[in-house]
Amino acid sequence: MAALYVTVGHVPCPQPEEARLVNSIPQPDEAAGEWPERVAAVRRQLTEHGPPRSPRGGPDFATVTLPERDCDQIRDLLVEERVGTVVEIGLAYASSALAIGEALLRTGSRNPRHVVIDPFQHTAYDGVGWELMRSVGLDDIAELVTEPSQRFLARLADAGFVADAAFVDGSHHFHNVFVDLHFLGEIVRPGGIVLLDDLWWPSVNAAVAYFETNLGWRPVPGALADGTTDPANGKPRTGAYRLPDPHPTPHFKQFRPFC
Repeated sequence: MAALYVTVGHVPCPQPEEARLVNSIPQPDEAAGEWPERVAAVRRQLTEHGPPRSPRGGPDFATVTLPERDCDQIRDLLVEERVGTVVEIGLAYASSALAIGEALLRTGSRNPRHVVIDPFQHTAYDGVGWELMRSVGLDDIAELVTEPSQRFLARLADAGFVADAAFVDGSHHFHNVFVDLHFLGEIVRPGGIVLLDDLWWPSVNAAVAYFETNLGWRPVPGALADGTTDPANGKPRTGAYRLPDPHPTPHFKQFRPFC
């Protein structure tokens, strides 16, 4: 199979203000089904052959990349939910970002929107993930933000930005995951969904537990059920949570210990 990658130059990342100002993103002029199929083809290429190049000293592709079957399930869930706007934390080699981009194209949204946050994309990953996104035109519906998610999400929430879903695969430090989820709880619409990778890490699982116990987040029944599991204990790698509608504002006296 001939390589599908297109090499692109280093492009400056949009500033946070730019990531908020675009409300209607033009799509390439091509047949409705052709664009998502091109994205799917690059996803297969990435799975079979790895990234087009490996950053010197960069993170190991196999270690940090979400497996194809997990990406497929995320794509299918987002299509089922008919999402139009997604916030993603963590780009790396773009395996999940390509799947999310494919989902956004398949939902038929008039103005698909994908905000991707990764402060290490042009350092540790040397821009490889964003190059793959651009190679199939997904930069027409996506914006890359290269500052820490905990800072950018706060401004995004203050600006009144609303998303249908979010995917979290950034820092695995408890405090960072907690802050990410706190602001995503304000950004993702009531009844929307938040998906997470690496739930098998105690720090990530504990952060989610607070929102389940105190703010009414609930696992989406059957979602991502066929994904990767920890061989040692069978715990799932990924999870999906439905936000309550409306968002609750419990009194501090109602706090319940969560771990």
